[in-house]
Amino acid sequence: MEFSLVGGGGEPFPTSAAAVLQQLLDLPDELERQLNPPTRAYVRDRRAMANTPMDVKELPSGALVLAVDMPGVSPADVRVQVEEGNVLTISGERKRPGDAGDGKAADAVKYLRMERRMGKFMRKFPLPESADLDSVRAEYKDGVLTVTVHKKPPPEPKKPRVVEVKAGDGEPKDK
Repeated sequence: MEFSLVGGGGEPFPTSAAAVLQQLLDLPDELERQLNPPTRAYVRDRRAMANTPMDVKELPSGALVLAVDMPGVSPADVRVQVEEGNVLTISGERKRPGDAGDGKAADAVKYLRMERRMGKFMRKFPLPESADLDSVRAEYKDGVLTVTVHKKPPPEPKKPRVVEVKAGDGEPKDK
């Protein structure tokens, strides 16, 4: 079914009913975005995810290796976990040197320029179904977190099951 709307010049604009319906259905979502802009926490978390560089490579064995740059981050401030749906999450926090843990910098420190991002970071990476979630290992060395996820071994090939053939009287057939 086609609708045609007439513009100011009298020319019809062919529009499908599905397109008009989709615009009407999208209207509440657009109003929601306009009336409720993203929260600061949402924006901060999106930036944290975007600003955490990560390399992902696959070894010939099929294992995945993720390398995340985290200079100046203490291994105690890093969390690696596997969530439902085979999602690997790496999160943590980079603190300013001199922070006493209460969020306030030491009084003697005055930054003239600060270009390294401080604060929380997070990256999520979907793992394939073949990932062995029990073999996930994480190692932190020289400011780089390396997470290795091995592949599940292939399933053992099933051997054919031999079924005994019985004669009509319920006795096994002579061979």
